[in-house]
Amino acid sequence: MNTEIDGKRQGGPGGLTFRVLTVNVHKGFNFFNRRFILHDLREAVRSVAADMVFLQEVLGTHARHSLRFADWPATPQYEFLADTIWTDFAYGRNAVYPDGHHGNAVLSKFPIVRYENRDVSIGGPERRGLLHCVVRAPGTGGDIHAICVHLGLQERHRVRQLQLLCHLVEKEIPADAPLVVAGDFNDWRRRAGRVLDGCAGLREVHAHANGRLVRTFPAWCPVLPLDRIYVRGARDHWPMRLGRRPWTSLSDHAPLAAEIAL
Repeated sequence: MNTEIDGKRQGGPGGLTFRVLTVNVHKGFNFFNRRFILHDLREAVRSVAADMVFLQEVLGTHARHSLRFADWPATPQYEFLADTIWTDFAYGRNAVYPDGHHGNAVLSKFPIVRYENRDVSIGGPERRGLLHCVVRAPGTGGDIHAICVHLGLQERHRVRQLQLLCHLVEKEIPADAPLVVAGDFNDWRRRAGRVLDGCAGLREVHAHANGRLVRTFPAWCPVLPLDRIYVRGARDHWPMRLGRRPWTSLSDHAPLAAEIAL
């Protein structure tokens, strides 16, 4: 798989540079749920060599699928994806149903010292959450705050969920702490950036570098910029370009990646 850094690294020596990846894993199935692809997805995620991985729609358990598929993992999907590469992981259960549950997860090569899943469901059948992790940044003496996001399909829900995200950042995250907010925003109207910049000073990495958001949905022919990586408190950041293959056959969302310097 080809990966490429956009632009030039501007960060000086002595700090930490780390790589992040965000991807909606579609519960381990390809588009239209035709094929179980979690094993292929694990290899693709590994190939990016990210230090922190933000996952949406990852299954914690599913009793019926575990009986139908011979290669269904014995551990939760987020733990299977973490394997021996990402030593720490956190899971926030959002949607619960008779066969199991799914939600957001963060995989990290750095210690996760604490985490909390914030329920931001507005009403109806959609269950959404903000998974807030505090990650110990090696060699810096400080922490990185990471929030994995999956917002609703309805705009009025997203408006309220963005307000709740702003409240979380303003009230619970120190203004000088490095912050990464990444995930599936479902923001096809491109309105989240203005809100998050105004309330929390967050910048979307790809839009800041290239003047536009990256289209990520549907993965095989992207037309909507639903997935984002927002950053605050970093010395610098650079978007990464990931090759289309094998991602177009692994989910209905294309992934995003970036490098961040503290």
